[in-house]
Amino acid sequence: MQYFEIEGGRQLSGEIVPKGAKNEALQVVCAVLLTEEKVTLNNVPEILDVMRLIQLLEFLGVEVKKNAPGSFTFKAKDVDLQKLKGREFYDQAARLRGSMMILGPLLARFGEAYMPQPGGDKIGRRRVDTHFLGFQQLGAHFFYDDKEAFYKVFSHGRLKGSYIYLDEPSVTGTANVVMAAVLAQGTTTIYNAACEPYLQQLCRLLNSMGAKIEENTIGSNKLIIHGVEALHGNKTPHRVLSDMIEVGSFIGMAAMTESKLRIKDADVDHLGMIPDVFRRLGVEIERKGNDLIVHRQSICKMGTNLDGSTLTIYDHPWPGFTPDLLSIVLVVATQCEGQVLIHQKMFESRLFFVDKLIDMGAKIILCDPHRAVVTGLARQSNLRAVKMTSPDIRAGISLLIAALSADGTSTIYNIEQIDRGYESIETRLNALGANIVRKQS
Repeated sequence: MQYFEIEGGRQLSGEIVPKGAKNEALQVVCAVLLTEEKVTLNNVPEILDVMRLIQLLEFLGVEVKKNAPGSFTFKAKDVDLQKLKGREFYDQAARLRGSMMILGPLLARFGEAYMPQPGGDKIGRRRVDTHFLGFQQLGAHFFYDDKEAFYKVFSHGRLKGSYIYLDEPSVTGTANVVMAAVLAQGTTTIYNAACEPYLQQLCRLLNSMGAKIEENTIGSNKLIIHGVEALHGNKTPHRVLSDMIEVGSFIGMAAMTESKLRIKDADVDHLGMIPDVFRRLGVEIERKGNDLIVHRQSICKMGTNLDGSTLTIYDHPWPGFTPDLLSIVLVVATQCEGQVLIHQKMFESRLFFVDKLIDMGAKIILCDPHRAVVTGLARQSNLRAVKMTSPDIRAGISLLIAALSADGTSTIYNIEQIDRGYESIETRLNALGANIVRKQS
């Protein structure tokens, strides 16, 4: 098993470029199954979860050509549906949650799809009901084998367009239903749809492949899709957006290590309120074109609500603040001046990593599974180095950020969790002045 040793207390400096967005890449890679023609994707992050998904498509018979780092061409002409029923597919697909999004394309194009209970972060309950309820409203049939933890969805003939009110604005659920609907007969209206930039990117890729998603509905919570007979390849390569979670991670990293960093090619127009939430913590961030500059500060002073009460930061579906960055905001707050209530609404196990921060000397009260109060140390005392284990992707990078600011050398185990979401993270941070060593136990 691999682990990191991190020397804390080093300031960073320089420029860093975020990789492509994991959450978009997982969607658009699955979309290649909708056509037998070639689809080219650029700026694909070569992280563990994305590469596992690409390997899964190769196993199913999709031709994959790597053109250059981060650039892939896919041709899903000879998909072998029989492999969906085998043990090897079960084992591969169960390793990552993103595999769920092959269901919509396979159902739409071939009339059937199979999927084991997906893996992913252990951050609490993560329902898949939205996916299958949407498929059913398009005319599909659903079966779940609870003994084998295996899903089957199928249709008798072509799916039918429908009015669908999603039971929650799930990003992956919306993506799956959209990919199924583009080949359905008639018009589909999806209400309460997710509208994250990555979902918008998926819709535009599909339109470039011949889908008819009304452009003026893309980016809203009401999508209107006119089904077509077939999709074709994209003539112009699709570029995956820069990962907003990486951008937020680097902002937090600069603030915690008292560093000045330039985050290049950050796709700032698609970051929503991420920079402003960090500014509420007192982090000085400047926009320069498509770059963000995080200025060096000794102490970040947290704001308050207008009435002077304790600042509250919480997650919410887009355009609200993404839950994937709450862990990093919490870590940054430990060295700010002031107090903040972190309210994680969506996942009941995501804050359980705070015991490691408390061991490092942070002042945090975990009120319940969803809320934590952080009283900033205001640099009066540094965090101390400890040995810890990464429970999920976002907690893992948060603990890495904490370790970079701590006194002494910390050890983080189970770093495969970090590798699932961050490409070559130690190499990229060491180029900025960090001292992170990957070791094998």
